[in-house]
Amino acid sequence: MDLSQALEIASCTDPGMVRSHNEDSVAADAANGLVVLADGMGGYNAGEVASGIATAVITTEWQHALLERPLHTIDPTHRMALLQRLLVEQIAKANGSIYQAAQTQAQYAGMGTTLVAAIFYDNRVTVAHIGDSRLYRLRGNKLEQLTKDHSLLQEQIDSGMLTAEQAKFSQNKNLVTRALGIEAYVEPEVAEFQTRPNDIYLLCSDGLNDMVSDADIAMTLRTLSNDLRLAAQQLVQLANDNGGRDNISVILVRIVRDYAATRSWRDRLFGWMK
Repeated sequence: MDLSQALEIASCTDPGMVRSHNEDSVAADAANGLVVLADGMGGYNAGEVASGIATAVITTEWQHALLERPLHTIDPTHRMALLQRLLVEQIAKANGSIYQAAQTQAQYAGMGTTLVAAIFYDNRVTVAHIGDSRLYRLRGNKLEQLTKDHSLLQEQIDSGMLTAEQAKFSQNKNLVTRALGIEAYVEPEVAEFQTRPNDIYLLCSDGLNDMVSDADIAMTLRTLSNDLRLAAQQLVQLANDNGGRDNISVILVRIVRDYAATRSWRDRLFGWMK
């Protein structure tokens, strides 16, 4: 099922105003409904190696999985569960590749990456994330954060040690509690949401949301909703205008139209009989 006519995708990534190189990595496969964003960490150049491995492994493995077993050939009652399992398996492979490189090559010791990956299929989006890279949704005029950071700061908010307002001024913004490639095994958090035409989904590294408020993100998306490429560039520019203390990456996905999975005549018959 080619989704390139149902999904409009734009991305932008930038080193920011302080860092000398960009350790973020982004990838998109509109036809197969996949977008991936990773924010690397580690020694010199190691962060960009980790994030690059993550995006490359996940996109490649997803394409291979669909070639071996197209989703439309699977019983509809099992499709979404299989999709989630495949995504988790691909993330595990990426984690293993990064971890192995970090263990065997001294220049990559300690490298890792955050991750947010989304798969669009059958009028749904399945998202998996690790760390503090985020997924937002703009629906109508409302911007909503759909992921919750795996970070020390989020744990302090959850425990009541800090309010959300106090957290804006915390010095612990970049301390993640979960990352890809640091341990031999890591568990992504996976969720699924219904999509609607005209929804806009934003994947971003913390270089955006640390520098730009949710209110300004929402205003930018509403104002530039008809030009996703310009909207992505403007979000990055806003982060840089506010200091650009980190690498900044965004991926925007607009739901252009309904993309319900094709049902066989047997599926439609049994659905009608129910």
